[in-house]
Amino acid sequence: MRRYNTWALDDFPRPPAPGRGASPRVVEAMATCPACGIEASPASGECPRCHLSAALFDPVREAAGATNDSDPTYLRTIGELLATVDLASPPAPAPRRAKSLLSRPEPGAEMGDVAPAPLPTSHHPRPMDAAIDLPPTPRSTSALPEMQHRIQEYLSVGRRVGLDFTDFQGRASAALTAGDLDSLEVLAREMFVHLSSSIVEEYESLLARRNELSQLLPTASADVELTAVRKAIGVGDLAGAARRLEHVRDELQKVEQQWEVGRILVTEGDLMVSTIRELGGDPTPAVGPLEEGRKLFADGRRADSERVLARAAVALWTLLQPRLLAELRRLSDRLLEARSAGVDVEPGIRELRGISAELRQRNFVGTIVAYRRLRAFAERVAAPGPEGPSPVEAVAALRSPPPA
Repeated sequence: MRRYNTWALDDFPRPPAPGRGASPRVVEAMATCPACGIEASPASGECPRCHLSAALFDPVREAAGATNDSDPTYLRTIGELLATVDLASPPAPAPRRAKSLLSRPEPGAEMGDVAPAPLPTSHHPRPMDAAIDLPPTPRSTSALPEMQHRIQEYLSVGRRVGLDFTDFQGRASAALTAGDLDSLEVLAREMFVHLSSSIVEEYESLLARRNELSQLLPTASADVELTAVRKAIGVGDLAGAARRLEHVRDELQKVEQQWEVGRILVTEGDLMVSTIRELGGDPTPAVGPLEEGRKLFADGRRADSERVLARAAVALWTLLQPRLLAELRRLSDRLLEARSAGVDVEPGIRELRGISAELRQRNFVGTIVAYRRLRAFAERVAAPGPEGPSPVEAVAALRSPPPA
């Protein structure tokens, strides 16, 4: 279950109160954008920075500032739909009070099966070439101490990168005891190739991870380390390459942890935009804050981006909510028809319960995922079977009056 922290509207400055020397007429003519917190003239029709439609200023502010004293209308509506459809079940216990709408998921929250967010319009990551050649094999040597040192270094690097070199270690001990320089040289070459392949594979894996992250946010520190890894591999410095790969892993993990909330909020916003369009709506009036938040995100302004993206989610929800409720009414009618036809609709009822639970946690991603599963179930129930019409269609035909 996701957990949420709430933000208050006080995070953004409010317009100054009229005072001595101020023009009340000018102050009254301006409004503060609830998404990015700057003043905007209602006559302009939108916020000059994030382009949130002025018509959504009040709805977003009201939704974001709603208290927990009573359940929002949409939660009551879904409760009524459940009560209508789920007649066979006993009354559910009183649910926990709904949380504030203006909220954010904590790091580590489950996202569900959602597509990654696309490239932000303001962020153009520097491409990094994934192709890399294996380093040249080190020169041969006739000095036993130098060969022994080389093999010990390879064994150490192997342990660093997590390879099982037990067999190599046994062969090296036997060759060193016998003073067999030729066998040691063959062994060193095998170990070098094995290590090189493993390090190159790890480099390519971390580079792919970096490229995915860089679509949303800067990865400057990891980029420096990856460039150094390439150079180390190119000159055969396997110990240096392995050491820097550890730095790359640490940097990418740090980036992921620091920016996880923003990534979730961007994905949430994109999912709501696509759902509004699926339901025949136009998300344009509320898309501006989402794009502004993504720009701030790509510029490395984490706190600012999270605030704007949280308000973008509220703005998009104000557009999605009425269409989603209408669609849920339609789907609940489908469930009622299917149950009348003798179909087991418990899976659909579970999804409707899930929608209610996700909305109480203000988990818009979970809400949309549960809604889509409910829609898929309702469509399967209403779809014609291989041997004729669906049960719902058959019952409807029986109940229809005969033709005149």
